[in-house]
Amino acid sequence: MKVQSFHAKIEIIGINPFVQVPPKILLEIFRQSGKDKGPIPVCGSVNRKAYRQTLVKYAGEWRFYINSVMLKESPKRVGEVVAITMRHDRGDRTIRPHADFERALNEDQEAREVYEALPASRKKEIVRYISALKKQESIDFNIQRAIGFLKGGNRFVGRDKPR
Repeated sequence: MKVQSFHAKIEIIGINPFVQVPPKILLEIFRQSGKDKGPIPVCGSVNRKAYRQTLVKYAGEWRFYINSVMLKESPKRVGEVVAITMRHDRGDRTIRPHADFERALNEDQEAREVYEALPASRKKEIVRYISALKKQESIDFNIQRAIGFLKGGNRFVGRDKPR
C-alpha cells in the first residue's frame, strides 16, 4: 500500500490541533480503505515520528487531528508546517476487555445487562480506560468503580450514571 506524503500547516478547532489532508491524498486514502464515510484508521509519521490515528470528518471537513503524543506540545504549534506521511492502517485495533473486568461482569448480572445495553462507543471507552491501567491495584479499583457506575451508583470516566 503506497504511503502518501504531504506538508500541512497546523490549525486548531476548539482546543484540538489538526491539519487538512489534501484532496488528492484523501481520495487515495478512501481508495485504500474502500470507504469515504465514517472514521478511517491511518498510520504514518508526523515529522518522522510514527503514529496510529483516525481520520475523521467533522463539521463537513475531513480532519487529521494531531495530539501531543504525535507531536510534543501540538496545541502550542498552531501555524507550524509539518511533514506527514499517511496510509490506510489495516492493522487490528481491537481492544479486548481486561480479563478481570470480564470476570467482574460475569459475576454481576445487573452490571452485565447495563453494559451490554450501552452504545458501542461507551463500551469501548470503558474497556480502553481499564485496559490502559498498569498497576493491579489501579485495575482492581477502577473495575469496582466501573461496576458501581453500571449499577447507577457513581460516575466513571467522566460520565454520569447510565440510568
